[in-house]
Amino acid sequence: MSGSSEESDEMMMFCASCGTAEVDDIKLKTCTACKSVRYCSIKCQKEHRSQHKRACKKRAAELHDEILFKQPESSHSGDCPICCLPISLEKAKSTMMSCCSKVICNGCYHSNDVRIVQEKLKPTCPFCRHLDPKTKDEEIKNIMKRVNANDPVAMVQMSFRRYRSGDYDSAFKYVNKAAELGDAGAHYQLACFYHEGQHVEKDAKKKVYHLEQAAIGGDPAARYNLGIEEKTNGRMDRAMKHWIIAANLGCDDSLDALKDGFRRGLVSKDDFAAALRAHQAAVDAIKSPQREAAEAYQKKREDRGLQDRR
Repeated sequence: MSGSSEESDEMMMFCASCGTAEVDDIKLKTCTACKSVRYCSIKCQKEHRSQHKRACKKRAAELHDEILFKQPESSHSGDCPICCLPISLEKAKSTMMSCCSKVICNGCYHSNDVRIVQEKLKPTCPFCRHLDPKTKDEEIKNIMKRVNANDPVAMVQMSFRRYRSGDYDSAFKYVNKAAELGDAGAHYQLACFYHEGQHVEKDAKKKVYHLEQAAIGGDPAARYNLGIEEKTNGRMDRAMKHWIIAANLGCDDSLDALKDGFRRGLVSKDDFAAALRAHQAAVDAIKSPQREAAEAYQKKREDRGLQDRR
């Protein structure tokens, strides 16, 4: 293994086409696709293309899979900035604040509401203490301030609002900009655009590309859908890999898919057991007394037919 590594390192010191060594006045440029060979000029790279093409494509695919199938440390939702516990994958269990674009868990949001009532204060953001917007127009104005500050979370939120109003052109522009800034959730929404063909033409390749970018960024829903794509194409081994990673992040749909795969003998007993433990750990990690209190309070309000101020 070490001998092969040393040989590879030595090859990187010379142009793969003409053999010119890298010296002070000659700088070699690495192949951007496979990153395993270097060239002294564009001419040499073009001349060597026919010999290198197959190996380059193979190594590029290997590098891509190394990144794609790496287990993210957490989901793309991250942690609540107040209690520092992971945000639930269920969107209804957190709120994005229009003033600062922070996503606050329901537990911290509810605790702030209780504080406001007890101390007879004006409603404010649990994180930045900015006064709550009194109208929808004021709320949108707050979001647009964050959009103009190049905040991808605000851009995704504005995209949702434009989409719901039927303004698909603006919705696409906002979410596309957020994806350019690296937001995993925005990549997932773009994948939905290309899947549905809403405002843009249906494009399977672009859909898969954005699903992969979202999955790499830690989006379990995107990872689950990639598994569906692989299953459809008959690549069950890759589908199971995707579902294991998503289940580890707490994705229920992926765990159900793994259960079916285990029954069919597509997942080993050890891998399935490890996924079950990781999934349970992810579910337990989002629990707290404050969040349970918020859920109980919300259920009481729903039973009474009331809505909260969000």
